[in-house]
Amino acid sequence: MKISKLSLLAFRSFFLILLSVLIFSCQDKEKKKGEDQNEEASATKVEEKEDSKNQLMSIVTSAMEFKTKDKWQSGWTTIRYKNNSNETHFILFDKYPDGKTIEDAEKEVGPPFQKGMDLINEGKLEEANAEFGKLPEWFQEVEFTGGVGLIAPKSTAQSTIFLEPGTYVIECYVKMANGVFHNTQGMAKQIDVVEAESDNSEPPQADYTISINATDGIVLDENVSAGKKTFEVDFGEQKLHENFVMHDVHLVWVDQGADMTALNNWMNWTDPKGLQTPSPQGFKFLGGMQEMRAGKKGYFTVDLRPGEYALISEVPDPEGKGLLKTFSVK
Repeated sequence: MKISKLSLLAFRSFFLILLSVLIFSCQDKEKKKGEDQNEEASATKVEEKEDSKNQLMSIVTSAMEFKTKDKWQSGWTTIRYKNNSNETHFILFDKYPDGKTIEDAEKEVGPPFQKGMDLINEGKLEEANAEFGKLPEWFQEVEFTGGVGLIAPKSTAQSTIFLEPGTYVIECYVKMANGVFHNTQGMAKQIDVVEAESDNSEPPQADYTISINATDGIVLDENVSAGKKTFEVDFGEQKLHENFVMHDVHLVWVDQGADMTALNNWMNWTDPKGLQTPSPQGFKFLGGMQEMRAGKKGYFTVDLRPGEYALISEVPDPEGKGLLKTFSVK
């Protein structure tokens, strides 16, 4: 049975509304107290700009949380994400319709959605579709506006996106080793973006351009050299894939002899082992750009060393859709 547009978007938005408080043991909390305070201070300020044309904001993860300011300014924004945890994460920025917040989602979506999710796990798509039909219509207005691609543990990624004023929820729905989604463990946070007093921000200067669309897949025709490089990601035709997400771009280091089939299969979260810790051996995620509407563009910056790399989307069978592209850096 075909699932309705509202159902698809609601299913994709499920991960925005499940929040819980990560509880540390007293011993662990004391051990990390000084470290966390320093990270909090770093993440709750606009850092010294490397490029004066846009604001630079920090987000820090120590375990299962996002530490950053509650209010940001509009305009081109460079996000530096420090993943100090032991698991792979990403950050997806979701813009809510005016007047709606996480609290609205928890109140109006939580009860019918949990039942719908349980039914999907049982393979009962028709019954799940009936549950999703009870969800509020305003979910159709949620917009996915980019973010930071998958980034390996103990690593830092950097992406640049344009933020309009409004209410955003940032989230990560990679799965823990036991199959629990990260955003059910605290990896979801609301950010309010306010109108900048004066917006003279500009996007960064790109070294290379990646085109991505539903017909041609990922296209990168340029020879890439080593060093600190910025990629522009241009989104063409978009679509909802079988796992209810739109295509995006993640950059991956590939070890010699690594099993590309394992990487290809891992990118589908609807697979029992997909997007689940541990990530496949022989690969290291380096960031990228989360999904956007057609016609939008975002940027990510990475320090490349000589070797083999892949660009891949978080969809079922990206290779078969032209959404897995390998390239070499010399």
